[in-house]
This record gives sequence, C-alpha cells and structure tokens, in this order.
Amino acid sequence: MDTEINEDGFRTPFVFKTEWKKAFEDSEFIKVFSSDILERYIVNKRWYGGKASTLKYIEVVDYFMMTSAKNTYYGVLLEVNFKEAFYQHYFMPIAFMAQEDLNTSTVIAPVKMGNQQGFLIDALHQEDFRQLMFEKILKAPSEKNPGKVKFHRGEKLEQTTYESSKFMGAEQSNTSIVYNGNLVLKIFRRIYISTNPDYEISRFLTERMDFKNSPAYTGSISVALSEGNITLGMMQELVPNQGDAWQFMLDEVDRIFDNLKTKKIKLNKLPEVDLFRRLKINEVPHEIIDWAGLSIFMRIHTMATRTAEMHIALGSDIHDTAFTPTTYNGDYTVWLKNRLTYQFQNRLNILENNLHKLDGLALELANLFLDHKKEIRKVFLDFDWTKMKSERIRIHGDYHLGQVLVNGEDFYILDFEGEPESTIRDRKVKQPPLKDVAGMFRSFHYAIYATIFNNKDKYPFEQKELFQAGELLFKYFVGVFLQTYTEVAQAGNLNIGYRKEIDFLLKYCILEKAVYELGYELNSRPRWAVIPLTGIASIMEFGDN
Repeated sequence: MDTEINEDGFRTPFVFKTEWKKAFEDSEFIKVFSSDILERYIVNKRWYGGKASTLKYIEVVDYFMMTSAKNTYYGVLLEVNFKEAFYQHYFMPIAFMAQEDLNTSTVIAPVKMGNQQGFLIDALHQEDFRQLMFEKILKAPSEKNPGKVKFHRGEKLEQTTYESSKFMGAEQSNTSIVYNGNLVLKIFRRIYISTNPDYEISRFLTERMDFKNSPAYTGSISVALSEGNITLGMMQELVPNQGDAWQFMLDEVDRIFDNLKTKKIKLNKLPEVDLFRRLKINEVPHEIIDWAGLSIFMRIHTMATRTAEMHIALGSDIHDTAFTPTTYNGDYTVWLKNRLTYQFQNRLNILENNLHKLDGLALELANLFLDHKKEIRKVFLDFDWTKMKSERIRIHGDYHLGQVLVNGEDFYILDFEGEPESTIRDRKVKQPPLKDVAGMFRSFHYAIYATIFNNKDKYPFEQKELFQAGELLFKYFVGVFLQTYTEVAQAGNLNIGYRKEIDFLLKYCILEKAVYELGYELNSRPRWAVIPLTGIASIMEFGDN
C-alpha cells in the first residue's frame, strides 16, 4: 500500500482486527484512534482551538453511524482534555476508504481494518458523504425524526436535488461546503452541549422575522444527547457578494487618505466634532465631504440602517422567551461586573508583562492606561441598573466589519456565533443592542489604523498627523452611523433609551471592547496595541490623545 499520501508522518498502517462497520464498538480501535492517531492529526488542523494549551488526552464521548449506498460513515464527538484542567468538544465525521475510492490526499492515517487496507479520512473530503448529508436535509420531515441525529429542512429551502459540492475558501474555525453553487453548509468543528447561537439566531431571523439582510436559514444537522442538543451543522443560502465590509472599508479609507495629498487637504483647517455627536449626512461639513466623499457616508448610513433593522427583528418577538426583550436587573449587573473586572485584571497583567515590547505612542498610552487603571475599573463598576430605562435583547455578539458582506450597494450580516472567548451560556445572555454598535465602531477604528500601518510609506505625512486625521474621520463615521441607527431603531420601537443612556452604554461597551482587544494585540502583534490603547484614551478623555 502506498503510504506516501499520508501528511502526518505515519509510515506503516495501523492494524485492527475489527471491520470498519463495527469499529466504534471495538475498545481497542477507539483507544488507538483517540490517542496514537488523533492526537497527532488534530493539532495541525486550522479548526483546532487548543493550540495555546497542552493536550493531555482525547476521548471519544459519543458517535453515530450514517450509511450511503456505498459507504459507512461515523460522526464522532470528541472531548479534548488539557493539562491546564479544562476541555473542549469537537465534531469529526470519519470515513474509511480504500486507495482507489479516495477523493482526497488529506488523510488521517493509513489503516488495515479486518482484512481490508485503506485510509482513515475526514469524511467531509469524500463527495459521497457530502451528498449524503445534503440529501438527508432535503428529505428531512418537518416533524421530529427519531434517532440520535436530527436533520431539519428549513422553510426557505427550494432545492430538490444534489448537483455538486465543494469546500468554501480556506478552512477556518468551522468548515463550509458550497452545494449547487448557491447554498452553504457550515459544519461546526468545535461543538457545545447546547444549541449553537448561530443556528438559533439565523433560523429565528429567517423563519420568525423574515429578516432579509442575513443569509436565509435553509436547514441543519444536530445530535440529541441526554445532556442536551448539539448543533453540528447549519445550511444557509449563499449570498452573492463582493467580499466583506472590512476589505471594503480598507479600500475606502485608503482612498480617503490618498485624497489628503491629491486634494491638498489642510488638516488643521478640518472642522472638529465631538465623539457621539449625531450627524445627518447633510450636517457633515462640506470640508469633510470634499475630503472623504459623499459615498462613504451613504454606505455608513445603509450599514447603520441594516444594523438597527437586525436589532428590531431580534427584539420584537413576544412569544419566544429566548428572544423576548428584558429589562436590566441585579443578576445581570453582577454577571457583567464579575466578567469585566476579571477581564480587566487579565489585560492589566498582560500589559505589565509586555510593556517592554512597546515604544513611542504605544508606550506613552500604555503608561496612561496603567496610571488611570482605577478610573477605568471604576467605569466598569459604576454600572447602575436602576438608572437603565432601555431593554436588553439577544444580539449578534461579535459584530464587526468582517461579519458583514457587501452586496452591491447593500450589506448582509452573518456569523451569529458570538464572541469566541465567551462561554456558550454567556453568548446567549441578553445584552444592550448598543454593544453591537460599539463593536462596529471599534471595527471602524481598526480599519483606519490598519490603513495607516499597512501603507506607512504611501502617504507623505508624519504618522502623528495621519493619526489625527484618522481620529477625526472616525468621529464623523460614528456621528453618521449613530444618527441613522438611533432614528431607525426608535422608529421600529426598539427601546435603546434616551440620549444620556445611549451615550453611557456606548462609552461603557466601547471601553469593554477596547480592553478586550488589548489582550489580543499584546499577545499576537504588540505594534498594533496602539489601536485599542488610543480607543481607551479617547473614550476616557486622557489628555489630548
């Protein structure tokens, strides 16, 4: 048997007495598969989230069998245990294929099952398995189907036959498969013993609210365990698009910075504006329109409209308790403060340990942050729920430009899984919708600074001048977005509070988001720590920075 195909360094096949059809009834197979085979394979996968920790052992916690006319497949639920005393759950569909039947060169290991030589592979790499999943969704009854694995066919699924399937782009934390050129099945690699928020919210927006600006939900795969339901996959329509709003914004900001030179813009003559000052487009000063152009403000207006419409849809159901708006209370406040003081302390420790990696403005801002740590912590602790008149709803939870697709002049919102660092329970807590707005504002800030960092030789200005121009541009972006968002949200009876409460919640949520980002930047690219540090200084109004 040719074992050169194997990418993980196994030279000789693993030999098992059991046949493939009884593999997961065989304790010897499970033992060798979960330790010798999987431990080596899984650590190299893009979707494996334990790279920063030390793997202790992998356990097969459950499995189910799926059969096509030609093959037997297993859906395997894994528990990965770490030496740091925590664990994660993963889903892997597994196939055993003879060499002549392989559709892929990505194999887990060469094996001999009973008398048959072949390879263990991730079943998603076999077209036969991809077709099997699709056809099971197509045929799924709308009633509850018996058995451990549940397939659901969504109301909006109009397809009747399988034509083709292929992987979508590079493998990320999940694996996406495009069917028939117009549907996407997202297989959740990391799983939770709870319904996935992405499935929950997408299905709700499509089937309950008929929200048009996120990809329509068309089906799902889940497994029912005694502890609860686990979402394994979700299918949605494939939205035609011109890429995500992050790339769109980078291109726009690059054009705007180019205009500083080509239009001979005098930075010191550009009119200042306060952060959170609401601006209708016709209130943006002509000097700013001359510099940035009208079109970017029109697009921000559209994005703000779609964001508000998403929140109106998420907050207007009175029957489904998972989506009914709710008020602020003591329990929420305790949850919020505990979470944020823990996160803040964690970021302080990271900053103190990484101070030596910073210089210039970043170091200056880091020292300001450390000097004012009591004041920042006080902002988090000063959340007084008794003064809140607005309501909390289910929100996107990880809202930024990368979660928005550009479709012509319009935008589509996707990926409702929530903040990766949060527990699944925390992701389902109802929050102020303004937390999503704050996330988008931080994303605007990032797009502006990323443009400056990535093109530092392109614009003939000192970095300090570009930062000043960037901060000004940011405030106008925020002003137009906030005016539109507030108008649309309030017209749709979404209770986001009055001006004072909106400003308080925005400041609170932006500070929370920037502190969250600080840890990420210090750990992965310290040069960029200046971005969240600038955001924190601006919102806390430290000096002139």
